[in-house]
Amino acid sequence: MEPMNIDKIDNMDEALLKIQELEKRLKDIEYRIPKKYPEVKFLTYKDRKRILVTGGAGFVGSHLVDRLMMEGHEVIVVDNFFTGRKRNVEHWIGHENFELIHHDIVNPLYIEVDQIYHLASPASPPHYMYNPVKTIKTNTVGTINMLGLAKRVGARVLIASTSEVYGDPEVHPQTESYWGHVNPIGPRACYDEAKRVSETLAYSYDKQENVEVRVARIFNTYGPRMHMNDGRVVSNFILQALTGQDITIYGSGQQTRSFQYVTDLVDGLVKLQNSNYSLPVNLGNPEEHTIEEFAVIIHKMVGGKSHIVHKEAMEDDPQRRKPDITRAKNILGWQPVVSLQEGIKKTVNYFRKELMRSKHSERNLHSPVDASNINKVHKAGDYNDF
Repeated sequence: MEPMNIDKIDNMDEALLKIQELEKRLKDIEYRIPKKYPEVKFLTYKDRKRILVTGGAGFVGSHLVDRLMMEGHEVIVVDNFFTGRKRNVEHWIGHENFELIHHDIVNPLYIEVDQIYHLASPASPPHYMYNPVKTIKTNTVGTINMLGLAKRVGARVLIASTSEVYGDPEVHPQTESYWGHVNPIGPRACYDEAKRVSETLAYSYDKQENVEVRVARIFNTYGPRMHMNDGRVVSNFILQALTGQDITIYGSGQQTRSFQYVTDLVDGLVKLQNSNYSLPVNLGNPEEHTIEEFAVIIHKMVGGKSHIVHKEAMEDDPQRRKPDITRAKNILGWQPVVSLQEGIKKTVNYFRKELMRSKHSERNLHSPVDASNINKVHKAGDYNDF
């Protein structure tokens, strides 16, 4: 075998250096090119609102921000990034209608807005149990701050409450008139009771200070941008299936949940905010499945060699959860339209891409255009399951 010619080696090294120099120049040129944003609707000053979204860099909040930005409003996101992530909204950074503020709403905030969506709070058990006192403060002191802001500037505020206010319900399905069955000293109480207090605060400000309030009781929600390790059923099952781990069910697996896709929830939040209805409204999917059924559905969709295993039940884990959405249908004309199959498929694809990332430059962005289009391809009443 002939030895490599020294001149050839030098030429290869020179060519490699030139390629690297060209790549550097291309990157420099890319930085100079103005950032392209999704095409948003143009609103005149009469129709354009300044809208504050607390927790806007989180899972649900970022999808809501996409919707409001696409509609042409000015959106201010406030987040302390405990569970939210900047990259959930990075595609809007620099846009003339968008502002991102790193701030904890436990501290007062002084800005001018027309509407407030108060979504700030950890929402999964591992996150809200991590610092229970902080969870309580966010949903009480933070809520007081947002209601106080609404009072000062005359804004309407939507409080993102939760189906957890019903606790482990003794009434099925759960209507808004049901008062709940909650353990005030259990491990979930920091979230359940704090959300109940946030509702009380909202209606106290409504009665005493004439603040316009809307209250959404949000049931289990899933979709792209879910936190990978948030400990929720759907994210747990998808992550375990994709990584070949055992799919873990706590308890018998016969406890039920009703899951809605995130764009359906966002549609409901916007309709509720812009309605003339001030009493609490359930926003959830009335299609009820056992936890075991969800495990089987996700296992079949992902494939692989994972096994479904059972572990000891969690304390105060609700046994049945299903919303009665009669009020949302009648008052808002709202109901879920994205099928479970379509929603799970999009969520699995997002998680799969997330697991494939090995460096920051490999972006896993969920386009706001795709997010807004998924609801358009389903007509109301076309909700189909497996």
